[in-house]
Amino acid sequence: MEFRAEMRYLRVSPQKARLVLELIKGRRVEEARNTLAFTKKRVAAHVGKLLQSALDNANFLASEKNIDVEIDNLYVKSAIANDGPRMKRIRPAPQGRAYRYQRRISHIELVLAERGRNGEAVAHRVGGEKAAPAKAKRSAPVAKKAAGKKKAAAK
Repeated sequence: MEFRAEMRYLRVSPQKARLVLELIKGRRVEEARNTLAFTKKRVAAHVGKLLQSALDNANFLASEKNIDVEIDNLYVKSAIANDGPRMKRIRPAPQGRAYRYQRRISHIELVLAERGRNGEAVAHRVGGEKAAPAKAKRSAPVAKKAAGKKKAAAK
């Protein structure tokens, strides 16, 4: 089961947000919270709030759908910072000219998932449904087409 949270239109460049998100990818939730608490980047506080929101979403969905979710086993499955719309601004320049620059905005998405004791992702059963075993699909090998011979050019 995956639990998501999004933060949109955050006034920080996606490049700077990705620096912080790389620190917490793949870590347990508690470890990620500690990392964010001691990171000296302005965006770390916003990512910490987003992580807390994803954790609250996990608690809410667990209580609504009667799913057993152990908060201790949750980890950050993915953390993505995408571009948002850019704000175009003008800065005064020498000799009456004007320079244009862009203020970047980012959309951040955080996904939490539950990891089992042996490090594998956990599949949940809801309402007594039995999960069908996954079968590996194999397709028949594709035969290569024989190359045709070139015809001699007529003179």
